[in-house]
Amino acid sequence: MRASYDADVDVFSDVMRGVRADDSTFGRSTLRAPWALRFDDGPPLTLVSVLHGSGWIVPDGRPPEHLGARDTVVVCGPAGFAFVDEIGTTAPTVPCGERRSTLGRPGSVHRRGWCDAAPDAPGSTTVVVGAYPVGGEISYRLLDALPTVIRVPAVETGDPVLDHLAAEIAVDAPGQQAVLDRLLDWLLVCTLREWFDRPGNDPPAWWAAQRDPVVGAALRLLHADPAATWTVAGLAARTGVSRSTLARRFAELLGEGPLTYLARWRMTLAADLLSAPEPTMLEEVAQVVGYADAFAFSTAFKRIRGVSPSEFRRRATALDRSA
Repeated sequence: MRASYDADVDVFSDVMRGVRADDSTFGRSTLRAPWALRFDDGPPLTLVSVLHGSGWIVPDGRPPEHLGARDTVVVCGPAGFAFVDEIGTTAPTVPCGERRSTLGRPGSVHRRGWCDAAPDAPGSTTVVVGAYPVGGEISYRLLDALPTVIRVPAVETGDPVLDHLAAEIAVDAPGQQAVLDRLLDWLLVCTLREWFDRPGNDPPAWWAAQRDPVVGAALRLLHADPAATWTVAGLAARTGVSRSTLARRFAELLGEGPLTYLARWRMTLAADLLSAPEPTMLEEVAQVVGYADAFAFSTAFKRIRGVSPSEFRRRATALDRSA
């Protein structure tokens, strides 16, 4: 058994492979002051974009963030947050949780969320919300790199995505949920790339490292085929530098050596396989992530993750059953 990987994959694309919208909850509302919407479901990621008007995101235990027209924030759960017209508003709080709704006509298509948008009016604010379910160990590489709230001001590159998303939420048609999920993926990628590249932000080390001509090339090789029998010398030869140069550049940008990085990434991939609904034999997991047998894999997994693969699988299964 051997996994198939894209030879041109970069780290960001590989991390995003574990972050996909699937039956996500969407909402679109037109609001007149005063208002106070409350989100307590605590999904791993929630996108909030203002089509027109303005308001404030108030995350639990964090400073508020102002949102103007075309601004977007991503709020990382599980803590809740509010969207209000003004800080300290006296408006009664309206809970916005996961719910299925229709557009009120016989035969209407069911989807997760709501749409109570009205024609734009002076002084109103229209907001689009997408609650993003995230699962799997691969996605934690992204979630661990994000602060509780990231804000991206209005940018021209994201506007077409936002326009499509807002229009689709108001449509009642077969296949709508699939379209919404893919548009949310698109908007999330655009928002994260914009935030990572903005001066003054603190993106993960791998974001800058993947653009380095030496380390970036090595990372693409490791992510393209993590099960290969890589050595530092072999990676250096493929990237056209000396072994010492590769090791030094890797440590400078990522804080660890190439093989240490590879070992941790292999265990991330293995953890997802161990958590999958359909159990995979340890021997198969070992082969997928580059180990000769289950014993060598189990030893490496326990050294890096602190528990044996069997115990990790047992805990993951117990969490799934309790969810």
